[in-house]
Amino acid sequence: MTGPRHPFLIALAIIAVIQGLGLIGYAVYDIVQGFTVGITGPQEVSNLPALILQIVIFAVLGVGLLFVARGWWGVKYGARAPFIVAQLLALVVGIPLASAPDVGTQRAGIALIVVGAVGLVLALAPPVTRALVETDAHDV
Repeated sequence: MTGPRHPFLIALAIIAVIQGLGLIGYAVYDIVQGFTVGITGPQEVSNLPALILQIVIFAVLGVGLLFVARGWWGVKYGARAPFIVAQLLALVVGIPLASAPDVGTQRAGIALIVVGAVGLVLALAPPVTRALVETDAHDV
């Protein structure tokens, strides 16, 4: 598989890898916290099935983003839609985090907003569209 020629596609692949690894890392963090600290938080969401579901969701989304990164690297048009959805989710999660009371959570929220916005702009940039369409035309 040849890699992308346009720097935007390379940046998109890198963003997807970082986000994917971040989500997988958070799933691992939840596992470690579950074993070391136990299940904490509001009773309605603090139970073993909820923790397992959260871990599975973050792990699956993370692995999915790694596949999206591979799609960007391979200049595949199919990488665009799931990537855009992931960036919109990053914005939806990042905005409330940015207004959290503690500085660490605020920084995480701001980082999510910045990366999500940059990812959206790059994914929708005309050079990316041209590269994806040209690759699709060659594949037919």
